[in-house]
Amino acid sequence: PEDTVTSSFASFIHAARPEHLSQTVRQRSKRMILDSIGVGLVGSTTRVFDIALRYCRLYSSVAVSSVYGKPGVKLSPTLAAFTNGVATHSMDFDDTWHPATHPSGAVLPALLAASQMLPPSTKPSGLDFLLAFNVGLEVQGRLMHFSTEAHDIPKRFHPPSVVGTLGSAAAAAKLLSLSSAQCCHALGIAASLAGAPMANAATQAKPLHVGNATRLGLEAALLAARGMEANPLILDDIPGCSGFSAFYSVYQPKPLSAPGEHHEFLLEKQDIAFKRFPAHLGMHWVVDAALSVRNLFVSYAGSFCPSLIRTIMLKIPVSKYINRPFPSSEHQARHSFQFNACAALLDGEVGLGSFSESSIQRQELRELLDKVVVEHPEDNVANFDKMYGEVALLLHSGDVLTGKCDTFYGHWRKPLSEESLLKKFRSNASHVLPEEKIEAIIALVDNLETLSDSSQL
Repeated sequence: PEDTVTSSFASFIHAARPEHLSQTVRQRSKRMILDSIGVGLVGSTTRVFDIALRYCRLYSSVAVSSVYGKPGVKLSPTLAAFTNGVATHSMDFDDTWHPATHPSGAVLPALLAASQMLPPSTKPSGLDFLLAFNVGLEVQGRLMHFSTEAHDIPKRFHPPSVVGTLGSAAAAAKLLSLSSAQCCHALGIAASLAGAPMANAATQAKPLHVGNATRLGLEAALLAARGMEANPLILDDIPGCSGFSAFYSVYQPKPLSAPGEHHEFLLEKQDIAFKRFPAHLGMHWVVDAALSVRNLFVSYAGSFCPSLIRTIMLKIPVSKYINRPFPSSEHQARHSFQFNACAALLDGEVGLGSFSESSIQRQELRELLDKVVVEHPEDNVANFDKMYGEVALLLHSGDVLTGKCDTFYGHWRKPLSEESLLKKFRSNASHVLPEEKIEAIIALVDNLETLSDSSQL
């Protein structure tokens, strides 16, 4: 059908050209690619990644695509995409957008795997790769704007498992040069492969959401390329027959304008949030607030002395799955306002080591957690664009010290500097790669537009 929401998305995917990407979009997306690779590399050191890799090696018959952090190990393209997606989200260290989703991890592994899959005569260039990546981001962003529900911290399903799957399908369809009709079917197929419940947050199963999104999106594009068809109105709001609207109770889709001078990519309008430490995005507000009040406390008392503290008051938005008073595992700790605030107070920082079992089980940390009281002010909404974190220390002396953060360093309103982003990448990549390879990746991403064969990445 012509002039439908779904057909407009398919036409956009098919018609997008490198010249449609502004310099701002190119630069921002290259920062995302570099950060995502680094996060995937350090994620390849985790237990959940090892589980996923061992599983995938049972079924790897056409082993052509590389795996993060495992030189010499290759899997079939879809399983490599899955494994690398799991690595990317294994520590909850990957980028976040608004409305809330993890855009890079759902797209980049599919493109890396597909670029190695294609024969030498049809290898996509670095510019082709960058374009496909941005098409995948754009589709995710536009879908998220179809419902007001998507603007708040999710309650029912994990967004990358839904919009990420369709974004991966769109990106792969672009890289594989599918026709407009095939792009339409790829989106429809992907919709039938999408979705994961929020109940698996803070467990080892949560990284599977991103792994499945990037893998299943690639599978959807490969199926469409081979002739499989799906509902050509999958993104439209058809009364009595839910398509993509099945995921939202409020759903108001709009056609996507054709790429060109009248279309502005969402990444042009809004930057991305890069995390400074590996935890749920909401944690970054309370950590910065906790570090702020810790500095006040040290100035007040001369050092950080927990015995002087009677109560630790957290003012946070209502969000059940990240309100965890006494986390007992690394994944629960990454999703606990209380843990991250207390770790920041105790150590003066939060980093990779903060989520080790020995760190979580420390007696002094447990004693701080016992002092935490939570409030949910009405003006503190569960929305990554509007929320704030506040940490107040009520002392036995009667004094009260308060730290507040409404925009943490790394948020899209306060982006990481190039120096900070490179420092994060080098630190993450150094867990599995030597320095010369780390610098080579930085150079490749920085000059991605000039790369003749993107599979080199």
